[in-house]
Amino acid sequence: MGTRSWLQRHQVATYAVAVGLAVGVGVGRPERAGFVQRLIEPVLAVLLYVTFLEIPFVRLRRAFTSGRFVAAALGMNFLVVPVVVWTLTRVLPRESVVLVGALMVLLTPCIDYVITFAELAGGDSERIVATTPALMLLQLLLLPAYLWLFMGADVAAVIEAEPFVEAFLTLIALPLALAWVTEAWATRSSRGRSWQAAMGWLPVPMMGATLFVVIASQLPRVQESIGRIVAVVPVYLAFLLVMPVIARLAAGVFGMDAGEGRALVFTSVTRNSLVVLPLALALPAGYELAPAVVVTQTLVELIGMVVLVRAVPAWLIPEPPAGRPNPDESHDG
Repeated sequence: MGTRSWLQRHQVATYAVAVGLAVGVGVGRPERAGFVQRLIEPVLAVLLYVTFLEIPFVRLRRAFTSGRFVAAALGMNFLVVPVVVWTLTRVLPRESVVLVGALMVLLTPCIDYVITFAELAGGDSERIVATTPALMLLQLLLLPAYLWLFMGADVAAVIEAEPFVEAFLTLIALPLALAWVTEAWATRSSRGRSWQAAMGWLPVPMMGATLFVVIASQLPRVQESIGRIVAVVPVYLAFLLVMPVIARLAAGVFGMDAGEGRALVFTSVTRNSLVVLPLALALPAGYELAPAVVVTQTLVELIGMVVLVRAVPAWLIPEPPAGRPNPDESHDG
């Protein structure tokens, strides 16, 4: 328990070290990028497994009944976000390859490490877990529609469903099932309880490992194209600044408590870059720069998340003062 609490208190320093090491490897040993990239999915799957173990499944079952949160999350991601993205991307060059990469990543809500970030910020992460099937299905259906609306039919036609489905099965469904089995094992066996307790100190180190493998593997790709993609960085930064504020306002409108509000912030701001990257890599000739545009968002967002896991609970959505109740939770259903 001591190690676990120490890691939680020093999580930002842990992530800073991971980012520093990743930059060192990405710049100093770019030839290792291919090997490190192959580690992204396994590392992310382990991260999600240990994160799911932090969520009691009785609470997860209850989260599936939260119609208020689901409505807010879907409305933010598929109604509000597209308007914000369209507005922010008006400043980008009309070069389609840069714009398509930015639109692909900004229009798709995260379904994986958002759960970890929400948990680290004291958010109601089981609400996000319960919403992930709808988020995955709707982004799969709506991304081509949004690309058609923003860029035309030729771009929309190149989006395929397979990477989305594969990512959901390997990064959400499998870790969630394993966590459920582990929790059931822990209720019946002292070995299971010992295993679950040992896994309890892994979320922070695994988040650091995720930061490392993503940045170290993708930084060389960004370096090669930095001159052309630098224009998207202000857009990504603006998105990170604007969406938490809008989500905070929406949480107030929906009467959410602190945990739900923080979860809404993170599901509104984090994007599905690790799932979209295979889509960008599979684009036809002429779109070779799109993966670098997606990766740039990954780098900006991951560093931004290190700030938001502290800023959201400390400033944007703090706990209510002692003696002041949270908003009435009877709106769920």
